[in-house]
Amino acid sequence: MVQLTLPKNSRMTTGKTWPKPAGATNVREFHIYRWNPDDGKNPAVDTYFVDLDTCGPMILDALIKIKNEIDPTLTFRRSCREGICGSCAMNIDGINTLACTYGMAEINGVVKIYPLPHMPVVKDLIPDLTHFYAQHASVKPWLETDTPAPAKEWKQSVEDRSKLDGLYECIMCACCSTSCPSYWWNGDRYLGPAALLHAYRWIIDSRDEGTGERLDDLEDPFKLYRCHTIMNCAKTCPKGLNPALAISQIKKLMVERTL
Repeated sequence: MVQLTLPKNSRMTTGKTWPKPAGATNVREFHIYRWNPDDGKNPAVDTYFVDLDTCGPMILDALIKIKNEIDPTLTFRRSCREGICGSCAMNIDGINTLACTYGMAEINGVVKIYPLPHMPVVKDLIPDLTHFYAQHASVKPWLETDTPAPAKEWKQSVEDRSKLDGLYECIMCACCSTSCPSYWWNGDRYLGPAALLHAYRWIIDSRDEGTGERLDDLEDPFKLYRCHTIMNCAKTCPKGLNPALAISQIKKLMVERTL
């Protein structure tokens, strides 16, 4: 079940139904979550109809068409349109994914679009990611060294570099963390799949000299150990990464350092 963080004392209502495009024969129906913090109204789901014969194949294409041609007040994030920036992450047909890489052909019937679940909503399909980014910053996602910097670069073997595959590709879209029940209930203290994936990426980087301090910082009942290996994070990641595996490897390192 999709659960959203709604404004206090509010409830979802039936929104506006926009007219079907005149003369169109290949029409797709969209139900899209709407909420404007400035109008004092409850969140609602508006209904739109898109002529697929004049629209690109991706969900983002339909959203842009709706904003450009039907309802300019519809608000969402987007940038690269190539699955690189993570800006257009949202809940589409019950799945946290990227609107730019998710095709309409993958959905049967009405297309239902909501913001990422269990996040405060800024407006419409835009979640407030302030806390999410702060958690990412807390794991120090950069190289920590005590050795004086080399004249040119920190060198790394091909073998050590390959250990970072499946980790560095994370685009911080928040699909994984917002699909995790443990993060829903303990998001104030549990760092979540995305931040912990980045933490592991730097922990195992052969050039980094702060491994001990990084592990010390994660030795906390909530920061790391709220993960119960539900695997929603791996299932929903639009880049095919496995944050749950990274988290399990951090736990393994925690055990090994005590032996």
